[in-house]
Amino acid sequence: MKNYLLIASFTMAVCMCACDGTPKDIPGNTPPDTTDVTINDSTALGSTKKIELIPLTDSPEFADAILELNAPDGGAVLNGNDVLFQYDIRNYQLAKPTTEGSCAVSCANSDKGQHIHLILNNQPYLAKYEASFTEKLEDGNYIALSFLSRSYHESLKQFGASDLRQFTVGKAKKEHVDLTKPMLFYSRPKGEYKGKDTENVLLDFFLVNTTLSEKGNRVRATVNGEQFIITNWKGYVMTGLPMGETTIKLELLDKNEQAIPGLYNTVERTIVLSSEAGA
Repeated sequence: MKNYLLIASFTMAVCMCACDGTPKDIPGNTPPDTTDVTINDSTALGSTKKIELIPLTDSPEFADAILELNAPDGGAVLNGNDVLFQYDIRNYQLAKPTTEGSCAVSCANSDKGQHIHLILNNQPYLAKYEASFTEKLEDGNYIALSFLSRSYHESLKQFGASDLRQFTVGKAKKEHVDLTKPMLFYSRPKGEYKGKDTENVLLDFFLVNTTLSEKGNRVRATVNGEQFIITNWKGYVMTGLPMGETTIKLELLDKNEQAIPGLYNTVERTIVLSSEAGA
């Protein structure tokens, strides 16, 4: 069964490139003033609960927030496995709670505050609450996406709040991936949700070199077999999820709903929901 989330307006994305020819500042779009969302019946097979995706419309924007990654350099070959990540963060305070917006109250919210999401080779993100840290990495080639996150893990999608680059660690043979093509990165949900946090679960992803629209590219989210077509890039709250395992599959599609080729443009993750109250 398919559900359509149709959004009336969108903002075009523009790509800025780093010195190694890969995108450095990754654009996003500002949530539109008006939103037209149409969701068909989405009752999951074997469940009496209705799974819904509700767009977030009241998140604080932090429109002037800036993230710059100073190390490692794009295209670098690093000798050691202890890799220094060093950011310059402006107009945004790490380790400060995000208190505005409905998701600040209703969604899982980190008690450590606002942070950086670091995604390496499309693995589950690392949450970092400081602008400088060392990460131990195995030999290999890495595609590193960094973006600023509200404390409840919704990404900042505007221009300048993110960075994408590639580098090589250790003795691995250097490879080059074209980072100028449309790319999709899964962000949330992640891990286990307990008690009240199971009621509203954030779905969030990050786009590079593309945007979404009714007449253009879109993302298909399949949640426990139920399909939702997303035509606006923003965070969504999932409600009506059952206890136990939930599987989420994201696919970046063109206007004809054909898969757009890419390393990470189709991704599937599983989370666990439990009625047991957690910290």
